[in-house]
Amino acid sequence: MERWIGRVALVTGASAGIGAAIARDLVCFGMKVVGCSRNIENIQKLSDELKNEKGSLTAIRCDLSKEEDIINMFKTITSNESLGGVDVCINNAGLAHNAPILSGKTQEWREMLDVNVMAVTICTREAFQSMKERNVDDGHIIFISSMSGHRIPPNTATHFYSATKYAVIALMESTRRELRELKSHIRVTGVSPGLVETEFVYRMNKDEEKAKALYSSILCLKGKDISNAVVYALQAPSHVEINDVLIRPTEQTY
Repeated sequence: MERWIGRVALVTGASAGIGAAIARDLVCFGMKVVGCSRNIENIQKLSDELKNEKGSLTAIRCDLSKEEDIINMFKTITSNESLGGVDVCINNAGLAHNAPILSGKTQEWREMLDVNVMAVTICTREAFQSMKERNVDDGHIIFISSMSGHRIPPNTATHFYSATKYAVIALMESTRRELRELKSHIRVTGVSPGLVETEFVYRMNKDEEKAKALYSSILCLKGKDISNAVVYALQAPSHVEINDVLIRPTEQTY
């Protein structure tokens, strides 16, 4: 990870869970991390905790469902003299609603599309443009997808969410092919976790007891596990592109 010391990484959805774990590790490795979320208090608290580490964490408020917010965030990064632009973009933010195909609410589907698909696409475009403008040809774009982007989960509540994660896998591979056509050395990686114990299920079900029951019924991954995969991809030698990492506990059966 030595080559990334002092470089800038954007981590979306950095206020909790996987995003917070990734932000923490990258700061400890010496990167200048920008963490974004609609609620940045937790990111600011994490930044204070990491103030004695080699890198730094800057919190930016951003509603990823709004393109204007995303564009303004990239402008803020560019105008900050200590940052200047993005070298690594980690598309981590995502959400799920309990919204089956046959009975879900249209607005909840739209919210999932806006955050899980559109925001990922816009951030990827803006990160690439940031790299291109500064002649950065060794950057890295990482997509945090899901095992639900590789198979349909048995729970009907997450079927539409699964569709958005299939889209993320397609975006990842399409980005890789477009970069290859441009003869760019910017690398692309997809990380697809199984069930991770975070606030994700609590937010989806809006039922703390159901979430606790689910997490206690199956061996879950931790945010640190996903962060380890991100670091693994970032520290690969320049001639190696780690395209898709699938991670799940050995006891997880689907």
